[in-house]
Amino acid sequence: MARRGAPDPKETALAGARCLNPRPESVRDPAFLASEFFDARDVVQVKYEMVRRVEAEGAPVTATAAAFGYSRPAYYQAAAAVQESGLEGLVPGKPGPRSGHKLTEEILAWAEERLAADPALRAAQLVPLIEESFGVHVHPRSVEKALARRRERHSKSR
Repeated sequence: MARRGAPDPKETALAGARCLNPRPESVRDPAFLASEFFDARDVVQVKYEMVRRVEAEGAPVTATAAAFGYSRPAYYQAAAAVQESGLEGLVPGKPGPRSGHKLTEEILAWAEERLAADPALRAAQLVPLIEESFGVHVHPRSVEKALARRRERHSKSR
């Protein structure tokens, strides 16, 4: 059984920062192929250089995007991100939902009614009731946090 070598520290750092290009082999730009300065594994560097090539050198969008392993729409998204947020805009965002998407307003209103009707009831005890009534499985802490956010929103609007 062959042993793998030690992981490349730069690749590990890029992955940790969510900047590791998932398709470095698709970058065919001559500068990236001929220079050690340019690293096709660094998605921020690849996108920035793609945008710079078009903006500063007047290179055609379609050919430049293809040389960097992207589509025309992806170029325009990268250019807009640089315009709006600078280099930081090119760092891929964290994957996954951004907020409690399972606990809808309907479910939260229902949960508040149950809590108002029975003050001894706790948010954790609502989890099986929510699953039974709405077919949605949630974590007890998610229920607590969502109800707290809802109460805060309602108290501010008064």
